[in-house]
Amino acid sequence: MKRVTIYDVATEAGVSLATVSRVINGSDVVKEPTKQRVQAAIEKLGYKPNAIAQGLALQKTTSIGLVVPEASFTYTGQIINGLIDVAKIYNYNIMLHTITAGITDLKDVIEDIIKSRVDGVILYNDKLVMPEMDELSRYNIPIVVIGNKLKGENVCSVFVDIEKAVFELTAKYLEEGRQNIAILEDRKNPYATKMMLQGASRAFEARGLKFENYLEIPQTARTSYAFLADWFKEHKYDLVVANRDSQAMAVVNAARENSIAIPDEMEVVCIIDTKYNAMMRPQISSFSIPSYDLGAVAMRVMTKMLQPEPESNKIIELSYLFTPRKTTKD
Repeated sequence: MKRVTIYDVATEAGVSLATVSRVINGSDVVKEPTKQRVQAAIEKLGYKPNAIAQGLALQKTTSIGLVVPEASFTYTGQIINGLIDVAKIYNYNIMLHTITAGITDLKDVIEDIIKSRVDGVILYNDKLVMPEMDELSRYNIPIVVIGNKLKGENVCSVFVDIEKAVFELTAKYLEEGRQNIAILEDRKNPYATKMMLQGASRAFEARGLKFENYLEIPQTARTSYAFLADWFKEHKYDLVVANRDSQAMAVVNAARENSIAIPDEMEVVCIIDTKYNAMMRPQISSFSIPSYDLGAVAMRVMTKMLQPEPESNKIIELSYLFTPRKTTKD
């Protein structure tokens, strides 16, 4: 379905772009008959004169809005670097905005960005779910989501398949006869937790087994470590998989304090690691996520979406590589 633009409204109403813009922004200089003609064209074409219409320039601003959750700065640095490098090649400016969980509403942030007259929005948010995706799709502007396998009318996504990664890892351990595998909840990222659980469950089901070791952190526990330090007094696993390296560090420390040897008695793997993993002893085995490429590809996709013939590939999956370190045996 062709995206209706301000140019289409101007053509339908038989007026200039400037006139359409004045009507959308509530200017009093437009005569009433002309105003009614423009409004009729907007309704007929289904154009959305909301925050987008209020902020769109009459020509490209060569600016892209980038939205990043404040809590994810630790592991989004390389994503931002990749994005900026490609933006420089195509002469785009990046306007950075942050979201604070429980304080900032995603919809409000995006509307504010669009009002600032950007050409598109790139959103790093691996917590988005379909209702939020439907909300994003209503915006009449290109949006690229980094971190989720999502698509919509004006939305593309660039992601790494966490479910597949955990499936392959779990399948390897099951083939070796090691079935006591646990997935640790990441309360900051329900979406990633869901993908990890689906991957592990699928690997178990493929062998006629049922996955049962989901380590759900109680609300009474302030941190992963607080829960695990007590939990490991009576529980031990062949493998514990965590989403973030900070959680994997909590696993290692809590296990050591309960005299569980890592990796001889229990192995630990995380999906996402940061520069802090290099400082950890033992270093944690992890999946090498191409963070720089996620940003670079997302920006390249955005430039294609801004062309007259927009990007047709709505979902772009990047590969990953498992990197064994000192918390696994091989």
